[in-house]
Amino acid sequence: METQQAQIPSQSQSQNQTPAQRARQGTTTRAVVFHKLGGPEVLAVEEIALPAPGPGEVRVRVEAIGLNRAEALFRSGDYFYQPALPGSRLGYEAAGVVEETGEGVTAFAPGDPVMAAANFDFGVHGVYAEHVVLSEEYLVPRPTGVDAVAGAAAWLAYSTAYGGMVEAGGLRPGARVVITGASSGVGTAAIQIALRVGAVPIAATRGAAKRERLRALGAPHVVATDEQDLVDEVRRITGGVGADVVFDAIGGPGFARLGGALRPEGTAVLYGWLDPRPAEVPMQWPLTVRGYANGAVVRSPEGRARMAAFIGSGLRDGSLSPVVAQVFEGLESMPDAHRLMESNTHVGKIVVRV
Repeated sequence: METQQAQIPSQSQSQNQTPAQRARQGTTTRAVVFHKLGGPEVLAVEEIALPAPGPGEVRVRVEAIGLNRAEALFRSGDYFYQPALPGSRLGYEAAGVVEETGEGVTAFAPGDPVMAAANFDFGVHGVYAEHVVLSEEYLVPRPTGVDAVAGAAAWLAYSTAYGGMVEAGGLRPGARVVITGASSGVGTAAIQIALRVGAVPIAATRGAAKRERLRALGAPHVVATDEQDLVDEVRRITGGVGADVVFDAIGGPGFARLGGALRPEGTAVLYGWLDPRPAEVPMQWPLTVRGYANGAVVRSPEGRARMAAFIGSGLRDGSLSPVVAQVFEGLESMPDAHRLMESNTHVGKIVVRV
């Protein structure tokens, strides 16, 4: 018996079709890929295969994509793992709607709004695309009433801030926490989470230009490190006692000096490496130093459930409201969105609407 093969539409045909039309064909989707390491210019939109969801998998129509610093590092070859070239995918974070589920999936059904939980190799499963097929463990529910842009800006920033400060750092009501890189997506999320926990955030940012924006987010203390000494300011703010927790995005040799901002037996949590040099350990003992990896918590069903409960309830009651710096339109705008991310001139998350 003769079988009929599905025809993959040409690039021009594909661009004239709606995402729903391409999804019904079940063969391809438009996605952002890159074939060599480099700057934002290496990102290209191409038609790639879209498999049907297998057992335990879910196909999602992507509505919006949230950008993260890790993606720029991955694209340029500076992340902690390397892309498989040519044809690497990209992207950790997206919001969309379930279109189809594979055998055995019980947590999601077609029509459910979801968010990507960012616990996968984004060189393989990257969500910079119109449609993606992901394992159900890579998804979490998007709370009712949360639109796609807010959903794309929420999960990774809030889960990193919650996991790093609360689960790893032991942040409690009344505690004082120093948040470096406070104008970033994770930084602005950390301010809101600290306030929701009942803690006191001390936000650190390089330039004074972002001071008022961070204060508007609720940070009672903002230190502009280009003009002020962070350790001295934290000591002044805390009456010489020091902070209970440091939540640091930068690392490098400067991480050691942050020990001077902590009280005895305080906790320094390092979750990023914006300074690519090796981090040096603070010597103001006794203190606890934690290296926080968000994926380690997210990959645990129990950890993922705790995060989803905390973030979901905050999004529903309004105490957590993603700060969105700018929304770009369409996958073709991804290079420009990456350029803005690398300019460090924005406050909050950058989102690309698909």
